[in-house]
Amino acid sequence: MLRRAFLTGLFAAFLTASTVFAGEITFFGTTDKNPLEYEPGEKMTFSVQCLEDGAAVSGKKLTWTRTGDDGKTEKGEAVSDAANPLKIETSIDVPGFVRIQVFALDENGKPLGGEQRQFNGGAGVLLDQIEGTPEPADFDEFWNRQKEILAQVPMKYTLTRVDADNANFDVYDVKVDCAGPTPVSGYLCVPKNAEPKSLPAVVCYQGYSVVSAGKPFVPNAISFQINVHGILNGQSREYYQELNSTFLKSYGFSKEENSNPSVSFWRGAMLRVMRSLEFVKSLPEWNGVDLKVRGGSQGGLQSLAAAGLDADVTEVEAHVPWFCDLAGKANNKRLGGWFPEWVDGLGYFDSTNFAKRIKAKQVTIYSGLGDYVCPPSGQVVLFKSIPTETRWVVHQGKTHGFTQKNAPQYVVEKPAK
Repeated sequence: MLRRAFLTGLFAAFLTASTVFAGEITFFGTTDKNPLEYEPGEKMTFSVQCLEDGAAVSGKKLTWTRTGDDGKTEKGEAVSDAANPLKIETSIDVPGFVRIQVFALDENGKPLGGEQRQFNGGAGVLLDQIEGTPEPADFDEFWNRQKEILAQVPMKYTLTRVDADNANFDVYDVKVDCAGPTPVSGYLCVPKNAEPKSLPAVVCYQGYSVVSAGKPFVPNAISFQINVHGILNGQSREYYQELNSTFLKSYGFSKEENSNPSVSFWRGAMLRVMRSLEFVKSLPEWNGVDLKVRGGSQGGLQSLAAAGLDADVTEVEAHVPWFCDLAGKANNKRLGGWFPEWVDGLGYFDSTNFAKRIKAKQVTIYSGLGDYVCPPSGQVVLFKSIPTETRWVVHQGKTHGFTQKNAPQYVVEKPAK
């Protein structure tokens, strides 16, 4: 009797575990045409398939929401059908984008968490008519003044050799004096036995975080990555957690500081960007020609600022770049955007304003139609702002931190103005 009860309990536990550890739910979504080429009022048809362990599945309860830059919202419910994807039809009449979100529901009728368990996508119209906010009248004057302040600080630096974790590189923990008390702080990776003036350089910037710089290890290149704060590298997790929970908590979001660009966190961050480039250009191994910057999100903002502030930058690679058309959400009532509250002082740090001054020969921007941390409308303003040859790579079903498997990709290219 005891054995029977034990087996019964074990079987019940197995059923519970089987329910908990059911297959992984994901989505795959497309539109009936290029999502960047719809006309105002034209019907957009989204086809969204619910997948379990990568295969189309039936019987899953779904809910969907349509929002957009036109301020309209629609909602609906459905049940997944392996043979027939969910069809959602909509349109938009004004310059901008619609956003489609599809969620699978759990046994309690609540959406499953995690961006990978949702479909987030969109489509737009009249992209050439999406306009940004005018820049500050003294934008160039402000930044010329910051360059003069930086130039007054001798570029003294220290190089401390650290474990490379890669037999092909020498790696150094670098501190470079900068304007103000906070230095540039990063890891420099130099291929072993590099000859003078023999290598291109790549400078890398990070997303919004309070962490150590990483070791970028770019093959056949000098590579340098800095942390945005100028804090120590290679410290314990507790060190960064303490900073993140105290004086670096919500950094860059102070409305009071951002009202005055001269005291904003972002001013210091951009001074460190400029000094990071000056440092790399001073290295004997740099070939004196090829200088690439790259980064994602906040790192995309820093990369665009780097190229806008330093004409020696030859290539830019920015993934889901942040701070694009910061005032768009406030002034144009566009959808989304995880940004500091708009004040005029932020105009001096808007990615699109830096972008107007880029001289780099090659710029590549990567964006997501489901990214509403850095909304697609702002990415359009950015793309239009860049005066040099630019390649814009857009993915359907891509959010700020997740891209659906086999995501449809759309590429827009434009020559230099």
